[in-house]
Amino acid sequence: MATLNINGETVEVEVDGSTPLLWVLREQLGLTGTKYACGIGLCGSCTVHVDGEAVRSCTVPVSSMDADKKIVTIEGLSADNSHPLQQAWKELDVPQCGYCQPGMIMAAAALLNKNPEPDDEAINQQITNICRCGTFNRVRRGIHLAVDINKRGRS
Repeated sequence: MATLNINGETVEVEVDGSTPLLWVLREQLGLTGTKYACGIGLCGSCTVHVDGEAVRSCTVPVSSMDADKKIVTIEGLSADNSHPLQQAWKELDVPQCGYCQPGMIMAAAALLNKNPEPDDEAINQQITNICRCGTFNRVRRGIHLAVDINKRGRS
């Protein structure tokens, strides 16, 4: 039995400790916004936040998580899709197929939490997720727009 803090709620799941967090999220908890793609932590489609850090959930055994660690999935980023990144993604029509985009948004949100006004170099260095459709330029524009949306919200 594992006790986890996911999207602000404490949940208990009966699962082998070596099970990747990704599968607990998708299969046991029905949080299917977190996607499976490569399975080895390279592509980033499975990115979630653990204590505010972007983590590739396909490589994290559930045994390394406990109720003190705060796990946030794309479903927990914003209840009504009002997060500045979600607004920017919609305004710029960032996704093409959209499969990798929840992971992209989660990686970008972690970046903005640490660096609220990243330049292109910081984005290129920190957003290492892979988009097979090649939407990287739109992702970068979306991150910059999210910064602007966030600034407008504070003024």
